[in-house]
Amino acid sequence: MMPSPPTPPAAAAPYVELRSAERVPDTHAWPAGPDDHHPSVEAVGRDAVPVVDVGDPGAARAVARAAEEWGAFLLVGHGVPARVTAGVEEQVARLFALPALEKARAGRRPGEASGYGYPPALHLPKRMWSEGYTFPAAAVRAEFRRVWPDGGDEYLRFCDVMEEHHREMRALGGRLLDVFFGALGLTADQIAAGETERKIRETLMATMHLNLYPRCPEPERAMGLAAHTDSGFFTFITQSPVPGLQLLRRGPDRWVTVPAPPGALVVVLGDLFQLLTNGRFRSALHRAVVNRERDRISVPYFLGPPADLAVAPLASAVPPGRKAAFRAVTWPEYMGVREKALRMDASALAMLQVEDEGEDGGVPPKN
Repeated sequence: MMPSPPTPPAAAAPYVELRSAERVPDTHAWPAGPDDHHPSVEAVGRDAVPVVDVGDPGAARAVARAAEEWGAFLLVGHGVPARVTAGVEEQVARLFALPALEKARAGRRPGEASGYGYPPALHLPKRMWSEGYTFPAAAVRAEFRRVWPDGGDEYLRFCDVMEEHHREMRALGGRLLDVFFGALGLTADQIAAGETERKIRETLMATMHLNLYPRCPEPERAMGLAAHTDSGFFTFITQSPVPGLQLLRRGPDRWVTVPAPPGALVVVLGDLFQLLTNGRFRSALHRAVVNRERDRISVPYFLGPPADLAVAPLASAVPPGRKAAFRAVTWPEYMGVREKALRMDASALAMLQVEDEGEDGGVPPKN
């Protein structure tokens, strides 16, 4: 058994005993809630997760359908080399295999956005069956000096791999953003000439989160990641070939397990993208479950606006004769609204919705 970490970085402590646990402790045992009553189904037939080839001439139409109906899809034809994604998975596994005392050096403390531990926005009654590390994608070398204060070959290999992954994902993010604009009906010339569209593309900010979901002796009593929507524009998820990500489908409500085909990335839309598209493209409620036999690794790469950019519905997303469905908001302002909504068991997007004024009123969001 690995040694327990020191007390100060409390965020690290819940993770360290999971791999050697013979049962799920009370701290990690989730009670049955409304979401748990929904059945989990395979991604077949009408529940088949959409697959989009970003290089296909019909990619914009496919993205529009997937974004409207699912808020997520599998992305292929993206051009990210397999060696890059394989290298990321290898380095994430090595990071989480480090002794607990070394990981604890980077433990996230209250109020910190980066480091080893739970994301600060998730206020939950139980612990999740996972280890996590969040950091700004452009600051990997400074961030991981916390884990490897003396540098060295292991540190340099880790940083080299994460930086290459960042370059590939950031470039792909710009390409996919243009596909999204095309899905809203904009032509290539309109996208190139659009000041707002150009500013969004040029200022995309990236955050990475490294996840390890250890195999679990009682997976039916544990949760890898609680059900939630992402807050930013959209997320690329690189995952090991072990299914565990689930999307909520409505009517009737059921959890669809996302396949993990080799080479495919998962794209998940966030709340600010639903706002940006005036409710046309929906954010996806998703979660992660664990299994008894295998560890699972996932690497979400979050893309969103800089803190000072006010996000408002694009003109191309507002139907003629209508008004925008949401008020403008910056990402920090949105997170404040989200915190309030969580305390009230309400919807942050609903709280940002412009009051309906009849014929000229806003378009209700698709939740």
